[in-house]
Amino acid sequence: MAVRQIRVLGDEILTKKCKPVKEVNARILELIDDMFETMYDSSGVGLAASQVGVLKQIVVMDVGPREDSKGEGGAATGPNGRTQTAVVLINPEILEQDGTDTAMEGCLSVPGKSGQVTRFASVKVRAYDTEMKPFEIDATGLLARCIQHECDHLNGRMYVELVEGDLVDNETEAQE
Repeated sequence: MAVRQIRVLGDEILTKKCKPVKEVNARILELIDDMFETMYDSSGVGLAASQVGVLKQIVVMDVGPREDSKGEGGAATGPNGRTQTAVVLINPEILEQDGTDTAMEGCLSVPGKSGQVTRFASVKVRAYDTEMKPFEIDATGLLARCIQHECDHLNGRMYVELVEGDLVDNETEAQE
């Protein structure tokens, strides 16, 4: 596993649509492992393949508690050192969406900034796992927000296009 470079706002690859994954091979599995390592190394909760320069419809997420999250404890560790809350979505498709939820949102491709974004409060997504078996997830809260955010990346769209008002500097927000 390796930490890959995260592409940042202004990089043309972030505006491109990702292509579906036809089969999961050793290279795709290595990419997924690298994506998790990169996401954890950057203290993120989600990462799309385009953010590491690969135009494939792959998303990794982990919205579970972390051991370094102010004493709140951590989730159990599963295969490849990932927490039990780690999720891989290959070729995700949002099937249903309902309600609205407005909250602050950030992105590893826009470091140090965040902004208020309104998204659907709940979503149902269909995707494939690493064995190309289909599954569905009904999500609310942070998981629903993360799914929508990362699926936007797969379509060449970034959250800054949805920000209501101005982007804020995270360091300034933390001091207030």
